[in-house]
Amino acid sequence: MGEILNAESLMLVPFGHGGPAAERGDFTVGGKIPINPSGGLESKGHPIGATGLGQIHELVTQLRGEAGKRQVENARIAIQENGGGLYGIEEAVVAVTILAKQ
Repeated sequence: MGEILNAESLMLVPFGHGGPAAERGDFTVGGKIPINPSGGLESKGHPIGATGLGQIHELVTQLRGEAGKRQVENARIAIQENGGGLYGIEEAVVAVTILAKQ
């Protein structure tokens, strides 16, 4: 669910279109907008504190073309979003990083 909500919040798809996009496979490797080609944070045990670093490592690995079977073909722009803490029911702090291959 987090993948769908974040895809919509980052305006990668219009609000309400994240679920259908995921069902079509748009967010998979080979899809229109690959998201979490490494399996996402839960596949890594969601290491608090190391989460952001793991995300940046994945972005750099993709942009260098070194991701092996999970490589996004012709990756040239990568985006990371990570939030933490709570303010009411939302994250207190959010970091967004956009990297581009030169």
